[in-house]
Amino acid sequence: MRDIADGMASRGYYALVPDLFWQLEPGIQLTDKTDADWKKALDLMTALRKMTLMPAQRLENRAAAFKAKGRIKVGADADITVFDADRVIDKATFEKPLQYSQGIQFVLVNGTPVVSDGKLVAGVLPGRAARAAQ
Repeated sequence: MRDIADGMASRGYYALVPDLFWQLEPGIQLTDKTDADWKKALDLMTALRKMTLMPAQRLENRAAAFKAKGRIKVGADADITVFDADRVIDKATFEKPLQYSQGIQFVLVNGTPVVSDGKLVAGVLPGRAARAAQ
């Protein structure tokens, strides 16, 4: 399994979704999520680009709303995550899937805080669906 993952990464196919990519099903793991090994596969800016700008660019022709996603600039949607790269870790497991990640200090969705000082802000739902034209 690890050979498959390494082969995918060497060809540019790299999933930045640890629960889906690294932990395929209960009892089968390619690597421990707490191990920094997988984090070293990409530099931080490349990882951020692959999680934000690149998916938005792929979807721009399908839904115009994605032209305002994955970027920090005037007129773009204010979806921003503030984190400490040295402390980010996924705490969820198959047994306890609702555990929050550690190291995420602030999350803004459409400019509205949904995580503040590392804690979920209750009662706010600022997200909007991005739909393709029919």
